[in-house]
Amino acid sequence: MSRKERIKQIIQSLQAGLYEKEEAIRLSLLSAMAGESIFLLGPPGVAKSLIARKLKYAFRGGNSFEYLMNRFSTPDEIFGPVSIKKLKDEDKYERLTDKYLPGANVVFLDEIWKAGPSIQNALLTVLNEKIYRNGEQEVKVQIKAIVSASNELPGQSEGLSALWDRFLVRYMITEIKTSGNFVNMIVDTSDVYEDVMEEELKITEKELHEWDEAINSIEVPAEVINVIQVIKHKLEQYDAAHTENSFHVYDRRWKKMIRLLRTSAFLNERTAVDLMDCFLLPHCLWNRPEQLEIAQEIVAETIRKHGYSIALNITPLKGELRDFEEDVRKETQIPNVVLVDKPRPVDKEYYEILNIEQYFDGNRIKRGDYDRLAIDEESTINLYDKNGNLTNRLKARKPEDQPTGLVINYNARIYTFQLLTDKAEKTEYIYKKPHPLVQRYWNDRANQLNSFILEQKETIKNSMPEALLHLRNNLFVAPEFSELVETNFRESADSLDSLALQIEKIKHLYDSIR
Repeated sequence: MSRKERIKQIIQSLQAGLYEKEEAIRLSLLSAMAGESIFLLGPPGVAKSLIARKLKYAFRGGNSFEYLMNRFSTPDEIFGPVSIKKLKDEDKYERLTDKYLPGANVVFLDEIWKAGPSIQNALLTVLNEKIYRNGEQEVKVQIKAIVSASNELPGQSEGLSALWDRFLVRYMITEIKTSGNFVNMIVDTSDVYEDVMEEELKITEKELHEWDEAINSIEVPAEVINVIQVIKHKLEQYDAAHTENSFHVYDRRWKKMIRLLRTSAFLNERTAVDLMDCFLLPHCLWNRPEQLEIAQEIVAETIRKHGYSIALNITPLKGELRDFEEDVRKETQIPNVVLVDKPRPVDKEYYEILNIEQYFDGNRIKRGDYDRLAIDEESTINLYDKNGNLTNRLKARKPEDQPTGLVINYNARIYTFQLLTDKAEKTEYIYKKPHPLVQRYWNDRANQLNSFILEQKETIKNSMPEALLHLRNNLFVAPEFSELVETNFRESADSLDSLALQIEKIKHLYDSIR
């Protein structure tokens, strides 16, 4: 089984019994594999702790530690009690950590912001360096994932910014929204805490060590670096203009984000990060919920504008098509100037209706109202007198055979009137069939232009990065984001299709003349 298929099956197994928590599960597993921590923001009872408990099943021999923080929590309850034997026999202050946080694989800390300063300080080292100082020893903990949760964010004046910054991935988790999923959840009698994952799927300690080294070798290509630099610049611009709601993303977080993207690429069995992986970044950028949408917009717009692109020089082709169409029109269309009736504006805003006052009060209609009238559908119009006073509201339309006429339907009777008009020049065209030799030359010209377009399409196809071939198969990013990644290539192809359609219209112009 391939690595990607295995991770996919692990995710599916972790999702068993959970509804509308797929993204939270995927991000939690990805964070764990990257060696990072995730913070879940949401109300009580939306499966935050359940996600952490199930996450341990992804690892062979996994065990978890779970604790609900409060302001009276002590380090003994989190890191283990002090060993009386060590203290008495060896005069050493060490904790018994096996069944506590330092001895667990997956840790869930609920209401983490309520922890006291001594717990917070110890957590900083565990979160950042995976080291716990136990007495005189620095113990390398084997924690694979730390999931924290709360129904609130840390207070800005409570000195929690350092701890908050240690959680690379931040995710807002909500109650079930879809009615069908809600009903399925409340009637589901399966044990959601049961380990249903096949043993061979579970990730071993040896694999984790090997994968950790392999993740570091994943390439970060130039287009990804460029996108990240543009995102960073846009965030700095935003911060400068919004000092009270700034992002404040600094060097350490950017470095950790690259590690997260590399992990995504590795688990997707790629040798390089691609732009789809970059859609994970918004989950690492926000500090307040209202910033998530802003971060998503910045990332999406940057990828759309500065992602994969291809340089096609189609300006000469557009000029050639303009010349081609002009040649065809000059050869096939003979201009003929004729005099036609055109409504004469009165007082700039109105047209005058002749002889209507014999039947209705008011002899003027607003120019805009008349111009909007259709031939086959009646609309309501207003009639006005010479002073601009509204005198009537009637159903009317334009007649089929009189371009300056007006048809009024009143009490099942039809009245037809003419507007006051002037004579105006209008250019009409008499069509002339081209000589067969000229038409043959034009066909050759059209064929050459179409051949050039086909060559450019082939260039687009051959220039597509390999990354575009698997955009919709990313384990951690929704496939609909692929459309933004493909924008530049799709727009180039659409431009060529539009030019090909223009060639067909030019051909129709001279082929249809009889």
